[in-house]
Amino acid sequence: MKVKFFLIIILVCCTDHVASKEIVGWVEKVHLTQENILVVAKIDSGARHSSLHCDCQSQTNNKGEKWVHLKIRSVNGETLELDKKVVRQAKIKRHDEEMQIRDVIKLNIHLGSVIKEVEVNLIDRSGLNYQLLVGRSFLSGNFLIDTSKKFLISPK
Repeated sequence: MKVKFFLIIILVCCTDHVASKEIVGWVEKVHLTQENILVVAKIDSGARHSSLHCDCQSQTNNKGEKWVHLKIRSVNGETLELDKKVVRQAKIKRHDEEMQIRDVIKLNIHLGSVIKEVEVNLIDRSGLNYQLLVGRSFLSGNFLIDTSKKFLISPK
């Protein structure tokens, strides 16, 4: 009797935990709120942090801070140019390749009902299909991924 009761409690707790999460596909439209631009992003639970395409030009301002100039392409094909402050540099370990040093900026990412400011590393993703990769630092605790689907959710 105690075992059945215990299993029921576990099932109820797990069901509530799962029900509180939003389901996303492996590709979604994401709103970058401060830039007010909608982009298509790959959802990647295998990546710790998010990455954004950048064929960047870096510059240093008169206070000695490093900034990058980048272009972001919207879902409509429009291009937004902006300057973002580099908050740090990250060492990225890649499978069977040398470690990379990447500039990191902060972006407010909005997917479904979740808006979070996260660190995003910059990399040349021109050879890849999606300019933005959304990683676990954004997804954690809020989403389940249906890898068989695309575009299940929009920023609300």
